[in-house]
Amino acid sequence: MKIGITCYPTYGGSGVVATELGKELAARGHEVHFISYALPIRLTMTDRIYFHEVEVLSYPLFEYPPYDLVLATKMAEVMTRYDLDILHVHYAIPHSISAYLAKMMLKDRQIPFITTLHGTDITLVGNDRSYLPITRFGIEQSDAVTAVSNYLKTRTIEEFQVHREIDVVPNFVDCDLYGERSDKGFRAKFAEADEDVLIHISNFRPVKRVEDVIEIFSQVRKKRKARLLMVGDGPERPKAEWLANTHGISSDVTFLGKQSDMNRLLSVADVLLLPSELESFGLVALEAMACEVPVVASRVGGLPEVVRDGIDGYLCPVGDVASMAEGCLRILDNPALHVEMGKSARERARKEFSASKIVVQYEDLYSRTIRKAHSS
Repeated sequence: MKIGITCYPTYGGSGVVATELGKELAARGHEVHFISYALPIRLTMTDRIYFHEVEVLSYPLFEYPPYDLVLATKMAEVMTRYDLDILHVHYAIPHSISAYLAKMMLKDRQIPFITTLHGTDITLVGNDRSYLPITRFGIEQSDAVTAVSNYLKTRTIEEFQVHREIDVVPNFVDCDLYGERSDKGFRAKFAEADEDVLIHISNFRPVKRVEDVIEIFSQVRKKRKARLLMVGDGPERPKAEWLANTHGISSDVTFLGKQSDMNRLLSVADVLLLPSELESFGLVALEAMACEVPVVASRVGGLPEVVRDGIDGYLCPVGDVASMAEGCLRILDNPALHVEMGKSARERARKEFSASKIVVQYEDLYSRTIRKAHSS
């Protein structure tokens, strides 16, 4: 198949999933065309992968460049020039609307598009009253819609009152790339042999509650020798840095900024901290699990569909810093439990969320959607 993929190219779960999906599809023999305003952060150009940049020019008439319209034009151009079979857009706004416009521009050809809902396009952007009607329209006009968790599917149906089928296709992880924790030399760059390593990875938006990460680590640090790796960047980083200084633990907290080699960083960690206000899935939790790293996270959104409380880590109420710190200490104080949880977590990632299992679901959906479009 010839597949077009549009996603946000920035540091975030939806772009990561879209990029990894494209790479897996190309490895399976499909031709994949990425259409976005910049090269996705994890995309490496290989055989059967192509990138088409959406160039947004500034005009004096427009206070804000009309990206959605330029994107629709580029989509239609790529769909025609490369004879695409299907277009897969990640994130409802504005990508599904741009895909719909591109489809209408090519009325003489039947090229369907699929929209994958990742979370904040529904829980934050789409639920803004000013965006709700257009988001609902994009969902309803898509030839097929997927959500990354049952939680997100249910919330979409309830809040947008959509009356159409939504397939749940969870996020996935490459269990060959994200493997066992064995890079001791790399680990030594961040911590001594007798120090635990806790890690947090996010885009540092308020919903990620990075201040809770610092509070949890502060409580753990009072009981054990440990280091905290803060991976990513965003608006809440200054607050986290200030809080680390306030607690007197700044020398034990390393802010690494945006990174691309997540598998190496996770391979040196002992616990992943994810105390988010909301996660529609929690891709970083899955990636940690594949690396045999137990997860301590909020019991919210789609996370309980990924992390099994007491088996792969611990799930606690949002904002319950004390319980999360206690969960970390329970894992770190008991080496046997640590190993058991790590192995259980990796086995769950391998059996339920491996790339080989999930990508097949997308391939099947593509085929069904294309057949339906051609038969109508």
